[in-house]
Order: sequence, then C-alpha cells, then structure tokens
Amino acid sequence: MRRVSQVTVRKRIWLSFVIGSLLFVTLIGRLGYIQLAKGQWLAEKAEDLWSRDIPVEAKRGKIFTRDGEVLAYNISAPSVMAIPVQIKDPNYTAKELANILGMSQEKIYKLITQKELIVRVARKIPEEKANEIEKLKLPGIAITEESKRYYPEKDLASHILGFVGIDNQGLAGIEVVYDELLKGKNGAISFYADAKGRKMPGQSQRFIPPKNGYDLVLTIDKNIQFFIERELDQAVATYSPDHAIAIAMDPNTGEILGMASRPNYDPSRFNQYPSETYNRNLPIWMAYEPGSTFKIITLAASLEEKTIHLDDHFFDPGYIKVADSTLHCWKDGGHGSETFLQVVENSCNPGFVVMGQKLGAEKLYSYIKKFGFGEKTGIDLYGEQKGILFSKKGILNPVNLATTSFGQGVSVTPIQQVVAVAAAINGGKLLTPHLLKEVRDPETGKVLKTIQPQVKRQVISPETSEQVRKTLESVVANGTGRNAYIDGYRVGGKTGTAQKVGPNGRYLENNHIVSFIGFAPADKPKVVIYVAIDNPKGTVQFGGTVAAPIVKNILDSTLQYLEVPKRKEQLEKNYRYGIDTPYVEVPNLIGKTKHDLINSYYTGFTLEVEGTGDVVFEQIPKPGTRVKKGSILRIYMGDNQKKGD
Repeated sequence: MRRVSQVTVRKRIWLSFVIGSLLFVTLIGRLGYIQLAKGQWLAEKAEDLWSRDIPVEAKRGKIFTRDGEVLAYNISAPSVMAIPVQIKDPNYTAKELANILGMSQEKIYKLITQKELIVRVARKIPEEKANEIEKLKLPGIAITEESKRYYPEKDLASHILGFVGIDNQGLAGIEVVYDELLKGKNGAISFYADAKGRKMPGQSQRFIPPKNGYDLVLTIDKNIQFFIERELDQAVATYSPDHAIAIAMDPNTGEILGMASRPNYDPSRFNQYPSETYNRNLPIWMAYEPGSTFKIITLAASLEEKTIHLDDHFFDPGYIKVADSTLHCWKDGGHGSETFLQVVENSCNPGFVVMGQKLGAEKLYSYIKKFGFGEKTGIDLYGEQKGILFSKKGILNPVNLATTSFGQGVSVTPIQQVVAVAAAINGGKLLTPHLLKEVRDPETGKVLKTIQPQVKRQVISPETSEQVRKTLESVVANGTGRNAYIDGYRVGGKTGTAQKVGPNGRYLENNHIVSFIGFAPADKPKVVIYVAIDNPKGTVQFGGTVAAPIVKNILDSTLQYLEVPKRKEQLEKNYRYGIDTPYVEVPNLIGKTKHDLINSYYTGFTLEVEGTGDVVFEQIPKPGTRVKKGSILRIYMGDNQKKGD
C-alpha cells in the first residue's frame, strides 16, 4: 500500500477547506440576495397566494342639475357572497338562503359547492333580506355592500342621463361619456387563507376603503327641463306624432339648459323598452331636411355679404323657374310685391331662392360649413350624427343651390340647428354645446373643474347678428311666427315645415316635420329653444300652427322662472282679425264708485263684481297689467273706509 505524504494530506485538507469556504460564501451570498434583494418580492408573492379579497364597490358619483337637484345617485344594494371551503354544512346553508332569497335550494347548493375561492350567490338584494341572512351567521357566507343606481325623477332627462348596467358601468348618455369620472375605484375586505381557502387562524382581516367617484353638475336646469318635458307630453297627447324633440340652450355659452324627445324611457327600467327608444338620442341623432328654419343661415350670409338689403323689393308670383324646374311658394298665388324683410316674415321660398342666387353657390356653401353643418357639433354625448350636405361641386347645380337656400335637399340634426342659430343671434360666435358644467369632490363638494365656453370661430359680425335678431323678431310680430308672440317679452324666431323622404326616395304626402326655433329677449338673448314635431296628426301641418305655440309656452315659463322682467318696448303684434286676440292694458279702477262704473265703458273686459259697497277697493288683475282683450276683470266693492286699504 502506497503511503501518502504529509504534504499531500495538507494540500487536500487545504483544497477541501477552500472549496467548502467557496460553497459557504456562495450559499451565504445567495441567501443574502434572496433575503435582501428578493425578499420584498417573495413576500408579496406569498401574500398574493394567501390573500383573499371580497370586493367593496366604490360609490358612483352623483349627477346634479345646475340648480342643485339630484338626478342620479346610489342606494344601498347588499350582495351575498360565499367562500365554499368555509361552509361547514352546504345543505343547511343552501336551505336557509333559499328561504330568504326566494331562490331554488338546488341552484344555491350548486353555487356554494363550486371549487372556487369566492362565489356570488345573489346581487343587489333588499336590505331586509340582507339583515335576515346576517342574523343567521352562516359560516362561509358574507354580505358585501354594492350600490344600485337610482334616478329619482324617473324619465326626466332620460336621454341626457342614460343608464348603467348591473356592475354600475355606464352604458348610455352622460353615464357612459363620463364613466371614468363617475365610477371611482373599488376597495376590498382582505383576509389570509390557506391553499384550500380556509381562513388562517390568528390573522385579522383588512379593509381597503374604496375611492368614490366624482360628482358631476350638468348645465341643465331642472325647471327648464320640466317645462320642455311638460310641453312635449302635451304635444304627444294632442297630435300623436311619430317623434317629438325639444332643445333649450344658452346662446352665449353653449350650455344646454334642457333637452328631451319622445318617445322616452325610465333609466331604471331601460331594458323594458324597445332598444331604439333608449339607443337613439333624437336631438343629436335624428337627421332630416330642416325646412324653413334653415333660411336663417341664408339670411345671415346674405346680410353679412351685403348681397341684399332688407328694404330692397322683390315680386313673388307664387313660383320661380330655376333651370328646368319650377319651385313653388307655400302660398298659392304668391305674396306679390314685398321687401326682403317681408320675404323673411312670410317665409317666401322664391324670395330665398333669389337670396341664394345673389349670394352664389360657393359663398352659400362656405357659410353653411362655417355655421357647423356637415360636421358634428362636439356635444358631450355619444351617437351624434353630422347630417348630409350637397358636395361643393353638387351645390353648383342651380336647382341644388335654389333648394338649399330654403332648407330642402340637405339633412341636419336638431342640435346643429340650435348651435347655428345661436351663432346667428349671439354676435356671430359658433360655440361647442355641452352638458357638463362642473366636476366636484364627493366628500367636500369642492369644485375641481369648471367647463368654460368654447368658441370655435367667428361666423358673422356682431352688426350682422343684430340685423338677424331684429329681422327674426319681426317674423314673430308680423309674420309666420305670430303664434310664438309673448306680450311683454321680445321674441324672435322662425318657423319650419319640412317634407320627409319616403323609402322610395320620393317626398311623402301629408307627412311633415314641423318646427320652430325661437329666442328671447330678442335684443339680448338668454335662451334659444327649438321644437320639432314629426308628423302631427289631426291638424294642419305647419310649424307656425303646431310648433310655435309650444316654443311660446316653454319660453314664457322659462323667462318668468329666470325672472326676466317684462317690458313695454317691443314690436307690436300685427293682429289678424278673427284669428288673433289683441292685448290691452288693465285700467286702474281702485277708488271708482258705482256711479263712475255705470258712466264708463270698459269694452275690453268682462267685469265681475264682488261685494256690496259703493267703492272699488281692490281689483284683479292689477292696474297696468296687459291681458288679452275680453279677459275677466274682477273688482271688489266696499265702503269708504276700505277704499284706502
């Protein structure tokens, strides 16, 4: 046997020591790397494996009107969650839950015995049922709070608000457009469980609070919205139209003060209505030939370019020949000799054809585009259409130029018309319409963001805009818009009666969209209102007959609500004998005696006398009030002592 030298032994021992030391250092280094460099990452991974979360839904932000009324908020809606591995007696648990929830015991049993960590048993149940379940203290069953969207005003402003789905996600209207602002960020109830999902002993659960969504303040006013909806409901009851549309906007800011259409729906029960009812927001979606309301654009362009003067004369024989076509006026036999101011008052088609011809195709097309037609307005709602115009080349056709001049052959939306007319009367500024006014902190109410008016461009000069306002005020006082006249308020506006194209491409008979767009006060407009009634039944289908009185009612209510004072200075209405009833001023009868009354003639009123005294001590209406001729004037008689009361 060969002997190993001491030197060799020492070398082997040294080599083993070195190798062992290297292995030890490497192991220590690896442990240090895992502990120091990867420790946090590994701890997070372990926590992820052990951690279980029961979601706690964030409260969706509220939606307010500009006057502080709540249109949408959340109500408590408890949900039942199950952690299958923690359930000790599935049969008993399923039976008890079925009795309370009114569900099948078999279905609940299948849910709570799934090989899942967490299972939803029932969502958004009544509070009383949630309390019953909590009292049972069933192992593995938890109640978590969710929120359910609630619309306290039911169908008011439904097409503006839209609605949400089962998970409180926005699906339509403002709810979907501003979903990111409204929805917030969910929280959770967090606890530790082993691989089988059993809660780990000695570990407390942790609550991660949700971050609630922001509150939104809209530009709409609840009262003005109510006036609009009231009048649309009345129009539906009276005329049974296919559709009805109304928009109210501040012409100086682009803020939508109210907007609605019929048919409408209740956002809380949207799935009980036809899909076209809640999917189509008619004021921004429906495109059709505007008819004579479009003449405002031709008028504004002609005045801006000075191709006409309002006192220039024109003769209307009832028709005008353009190329191989004959275009007729709505009035048989025409209007005869008239100024261009009267052309507008009378809504005379041949007169507007001449306006368009004087202006020229290229300039008319340019102004139509400048006023925003053929493009979306940019309103903060989804589903807006941009309408249809002739091409720049197509409008060079003489007939296309002529028909476009009076609002035929083009397709526009209601919101486009409102925005364009606002530009024509507000000093010439084309604005972006909007519905969002403010974003607020849900806890403090602090305003985080305010939406400012956005001017796209200057379309016409302020001087031209003033001419347009005065001309349209004359339309209401002397022309086709008489039925929108309000005594004491200066109102401007324009009627529209548009033909509808049928499936065969031809115009339908006795089936029109009648409309009116009005604004007030005419010298300094605060509101512009558009109403369109699609195919009203049982009436003459003219905008001045059907739509103008509706706009009048909305305007009258709105101006009084906004506390706009009445004034005596306005264009006197051109009353038509046997059709219009003139307004007269109520005389002051207080202090008059019976003898005075007998010897005086108050032919403008029907006197009603209350009391048995000799002297008038009170009267209704008050002296100086303007009322329709023939109205009741009630006087109260008393003795001399009551005279001064």
